[in-house]
Amino acid sequence: MTTLFISDLHLDDRRPETTALFLRFLQHETGNADALYILGDLFEYWLGDDVPSKCAVQVATALASLTDRGVPCYFLHGNRDFLLRKNYAKQAGMILLLEEHVADLYGEPVLLMHGDSLCTDDIPYQQFRTLVRDPAWQDDFLNKSPSERLQVAMQARDASASHKGNIGMEIMDVNTTEVGAAFARHGVQKMIHGHTHRPASHALQANGKPAQRIVLGDWYTQSSVLRVSPRQFD
Repeated sequence: MTTLFISDLHLDDRRPETTALFLRFLQHETGNADALYILGDLFEYWLGDDVPSKCAVQVATALASLTDRGVPCYFLHGNRDFLLRKNYAKQAGMILLLEEHVADLYGEPVLLMHGDSLCTDDIPYQQFRTLVRDPAWQDDFLNKSPSERLQVAMQARDASASHKGNIGMEIMDVNTTEVGAAFARHGVQKMIHGHTHRPASHALQANGKPAQRIVLGDWYTQSSVLRVSPRQFD
């Protein structure tokens, strides 16, 4: 009995080796899993369900095969693929989750998030996040031509890279007050998220009791998978 968690794969047609790594993972490491949870940023960017990339088509086929084998797959949006919607999810056999989801993991409630909403010290990013999560902005973006959408996506990615180079790493990490608020909001003692690319297990106090915040790693150099069983997280 094992549930698998991954995030921050940032799959992109320009990095076929990472796509191949993920496809091998799906084929060889998920056979006995109870479920697979993808906590955002599966793709480097998402232009809309109507213009999937080559790797997105490959991934949809592989994930649909996984669910056909009886392993449910859950997807929670990240800051790169927040426009992924029901059409692609249906093709891939994925179940879309809210951005804060409490999962029952073998009798224990665990809060699942992408993690970017916890990084409230990065004010420019949070302002950008609010903008692109607005339904009016999304409708306007999706009404553009695929080439126009790609241009906007590339500009946003370049701006993000420039922004990261100009601020301290501590600004881009989670805010402890916001973390505590998330624990309190859902009344849980365990949280799993990605986004920061700083894999670790953090012990803390929440709701007046010991708590644990687990951060998933990215897939830039190797696969990073959290395996949860009834008795352990590793």
